[in-house]
Amino acid sequence: METDLYDEFGNYIGPELDSDEDEEVDADEEEDDEDQAEVDEEDGGGMEVVLHEDKKYYPTAEEVYGPEVETIVQEEDTQPLTEPIIKPVKMKRFTLMEQELPATVYDMEFLADLMDSSELIRNVTLCGHLHHGKLRYTDILFTEQERGVGIKSTPVTMVLPDSRGKSYLFNIMDTPGHVNFSDEVTSSVRLSDGIVLFIDAAEGVMLNTERLIKHAVQEKLAITICINKVDRLIVELKLPPTDAYYKLRHIVDEVNGLLSTYSTDESLIVSPLLGNVCFASSQYSICFTLGSFAKIYSDTYGDINYMEFAKRLWGDIYFNPKPRKFTKKAPNSNSQRSFVEFVLEPLYKILSQVVGDVDTSLPRVLDELGIHLTKEELKLNIRPLLRLVCNRFFGEFTGFVDMCVQHIPSPQGGARAKIEHSYTGGLDSDLGETMSECDPDVSLACLQFHAFGRVLSGTLQAGQPVKVLGENYSLEDEEDSQICTVGRLWISVARYQIEVNRVPAGNWVLIEGCDQPIVKTATITEPRGNEEAQIFRPLKFNTASVIKIAVEPVNPSELPKMLDGLRKVNKSYPSLTTKVEESGEHVILGTGELYLDCVMHDLRKMYSEIDIKVADPVVTFCETVVETSSLKCFAETPNKKNKITMIAEPLEKGLAEDIENEVVQITWNRKKLGEFFQTKYDWDLLAARSIWAFGPDTTGPNILVDDTLPSEVDKALLGSVKDSIVQGFQWGTREGPLCDEPIRNVKFKILDAVIAQEPLHRGGGQVIPTARRVVYSAFLMATPRLMEPYYFVEVQAPADCVSAVYTVLARRRGHVTQDAPIPGSPLYAIKAFIPAIDSFGFETDLRTHTQGQAFALSVFHHWQIVPGDPLDKSIVIRPLEPQPAPHLAREFMIKTRRRKGLSEDVSISKFFDDPMLLELAKQDVVLNYPM
Repeated sequence: METDLYDEFGNYIGPELDSDEDEEVDADEEEDDEDQAEVDEEDGGGMEVVLHEDKKYYPTAEEVYGPEVETIVQEEDTQPLTEPIIKPVKMKRFTLMEQELPATVYDMEFLADLMDSSELIRNVTLCGHLHHGKLRYTDILFTEQERGVGIKSTPVTMVLPDSRGKSYLFNIMDTPGHVNFSDEVTSSVRLSDGIVLFIDAAEGVMLNTERLIKHAVQEKLAITICINKVDRLIVELKLPPTDAYYKLRHIVDEVNGLLSTYSTDESLIVSPLLGNVCFASSQYSICFTLGSFAKIYSDTYGDINYMEFAKRLWGDIYFNPKPRKFTKKAPNSNSQRSFVEFVLEPLYKILSQVVGDVDTSLPRVLDELGIHLTKEELKLNIRPLLRLVCNRFFGEFTGFVDMCVQHIPSPQGGARAKIEHSYTGGLDSDLGETMSECDPDVSLACLQFHAFGRVLSGTLQAGQPVKVLGENYSLEDEEDSQICTVGRLWISVARYQIEVNRVPAGNWVLIEGCDQPIVKTATITEPRGNEEAQIFRPLKFNTASVIKIAVEPVNPSELPKMLDGLRKVNKSYPSLTTKVEESGEHVILGTGELYLDCVMHDLRKMYSEIDIKVADPVVTFCETVVETSSLKCFAETPNKKNKITMIAEPLEKGLAEDIENEVVQITWNRKKLGEFFQTKYDWDLLAARSIWAFGPDTTGPNILVDDTLPSEVDKALLGSVKDSIVQGFQWGTREGPLCDEPIRNVKFKILDAVIAQEPLHRGGGQVIPTARRVVYSAFLMATPRLMEPYYFVEVQAPADCVSAVYTVLARRRGHVTQDAPIPGSPLYAIKAFIPAIDSFGFETDLRTHTQGQAFALSVFHHWQIVPGDPLDKSIVIRPLEPQPAPHLAREFMIKTRRRKGLSEDVSISKFFDDPMLLELAKQDVVLNYPM
């Protein structure tokens, strides 16, 4: 018996059957064996031994990924667990933008058509003090929304109807209210024909309000006022209607007082009667002028001449109900002024009815006013319900539109004044004349800011070649210009943009493709045919950048990225200055701590995306003199062929500020210049007509005067080296001898000059460094001093916190100039001065000491001499110890010199020639400086 035929239990199972699948497998195996045998025969046999390390268990990276993919094999995993193997692509979003065009009550084509009618366009800047209530829709940066403060100016273009239903195209620029960002206001004002100044009804005229009025007057703009947040007088301060009127009138009077201070034009006043003042509450959808409120009466009762009625709604005018006439004398002791009776009392009643008695009497009152609300709307919370009722009562903001249309000129109406004020070529040139007519069919001229600009003449087309003129362009030096091609064009509406093909004169436009050559501002014109075109004046800011920080990348290899980021951030912030010190450190100058904080956020996150180290903030100093040079200082050129003699003395008080504010300009002819100095500063006529230069630059607060006599000096030879001496003077005043900071408030007089006859011996290489050296020696012999910037501080605090404010200021060398209660509010306004170098952390310190009840804003105000002699070597500066007041100048100078990599003290051997030192020794002049 064959055992294979039976299983283990003795059951018969029979022989094993061959299946078809097995036959196929066997056949395949045979074929594989044959193929392998053929390969082995070709390789010389397949019986060789394969070592373990040579065995191939896995395919290579090249086999898996292909030959075109670079693969890196690391022996050790250096990537931390927190970091993904393949990082996701980051979407950088810093602004809140609409993904699609939102629905509007007008067609975009209608908006584009209005751009061709310049008489229907208004270019307006909305400005005001911090939190006095402008637009919130324009806070598009996430940092603006997080901080609750505007940082950038944002344009909005929209179509708005007036009270008669006529549509106007409004180009509105919403600007930041914080004084640190006043440079944004300056750039916006350049593009506008007028401003709407927002003032909080409860707070009144504040620090930035005054500065904005002054700036608008200087720019020769139309000024209108919007007194905002009037609801605060009723809901928050709970003032009776008569007191609320006094508060509003006080604000108007205060604004007019400031206008009369800064302007010589007596017709420049604001008044509700003139229609250039409106009243508003953005939160509750209230906005009216006297005209628009009178029109509500006219629409309700009919048969009323609302324009005449509006003229009787402000001032000491009363309504006498018996003869139904208005009188200037109160009919009885209980009579209310017309504004109180016809405007404020109805407003108070509406607010009190909604806030106080929603269920019972409100429906009846609303029926009387013709306002119909559904049952669902009546169930709303108080704030939304109040907003809805006021919106139905006051209607659209047509009063605001009427005010802007009537009191702010159109681009065509305001063009002549704007060109005359801003264009360096003036109205005499052909281009100046065409721009003053705002003609869309002539040659193109476009004033631009950050690729956002205003077309002043001609029409800008997409794809058009243009010539971009930078701030340093002139007809004599055309280097700062570049031919570019315009890309796409947009109309900017804050959170979205409308693309257009062409933009005619009078409009604002966002331009693609021209931003590369622009640093701060530029003038765009046609590439050919406008050879005589000149630039618009660069922006002049109403504050100084006196705070500076030094920056460097954490990883030194990322320095190029940081430099590229610095270039971009320099374009983004109008008044920001970036420079490299001689020590090699990269320095950023800004207006204040918040300003620099925003700059550093953009630099780190938006523009360079690297880690950056920041040094402790410091301030810029200035160098000055307090006496006339103790002796005539001279210097010889290296070839001993020329000799220049000078003295230095302080300028008259106020003259430095006049030069900086361009009250007097070096470009004036000698006669006009002489008359100014003779009449205002009592200079003698000869000296007044012998002014060679202001320095540094054309608006620097120092003067170079030729005080030589024709009988003693060859004026022709002196005139031949005038440019070289002026350059040496400019160089010297830009970097003073004490600590390489600018010189300020000094007059340099040339008393004598020996000039070589041969032109070869009096070249710039000989004269310029010599002129600089004699400027320094004359400066050092005139009792030099340091000057530091001072901030003007305005603090708002309750009465019980005033003493704490005094304490905090006193600890930082500050002093109070005024403290007074704010009319109609429980707060005090404290005005003070504080040194900028002691202002770091001041706001935090103030809030800590007042439990967060005090709020401060500070802005650069003036320069003041630092107490003490910076060259007194007897003063020993002890590290980590606060210095007494007389030692401060020495401390500031030494620490600034150390930071800049200069020697510890001023060395006179750099600035005094050997003959000069001998002269000093003869006259027994005692010097405090190291040799």
